Amino acid sequence: MQESTKNEVYSWIKTLVFALIIAFLCRSFLFSPSTVYGESMSPTFQDKDRVLISKISEINRFDMVVFHAPDANEQYIKRVIGVPGDTVEMKDDVLYINGKEVEEPYLEANKESILLEKFTGDFTLNEVTDQSKVPEGMFFVLGDNRLASKDSRIFGFVPAESVIGEVKFQLYPLSEIGLTNS
Repeated sequence: MQESTKNEVYSWIKTLVFALIIAFLCRSFLFSPSTVYGESMSPTFQDKDRVLISKISEINRFDMVVFHAPDANEQYIKRVIGVPGDTVEMKDDVLYINGKEVEEPYLEANKESILLEKFTGDFTLNEVTDQSKVPEGMFFVLGDNRLASKDSRIFGFVPAESVIGEVKFQLYPLSEIGLTNS
């Protein structure tokens, strides 16, 4: 092989290795794609939707997060309802955080499609977790589809170290945004 061809091949190999290292570091520490499985976040997310999660975001109330399930070898996606120090109560389909009524507009589509009087059963934090407040380093999470969600009402608090990241974007297949690969 000619010297210039060897240099060109070597240059391409260095570029590809560098790109792979950057991609690995970004995926490991900054962001990562994930797939939604199940209907617990419907209609916000449907089964098999793809999302992009940020691994460096500060987690706040009402953020949607992906975390290691405390009761299975899976990852769950849920909405953070309670952060450390919060009291949480659901009464007559109204959410109360720290004693104040909180609107949940993301539930309206589900509530309209269900013919039940209550979309979310009544509970207090103490009834479902034996704690009166969300402890430090923990989150209380609920799915948007409250009738079909395995969440903190079932498995309790989610440790902050179990949270992989905050959902930032929904990734649409090319066909859904009018692009094709043909």
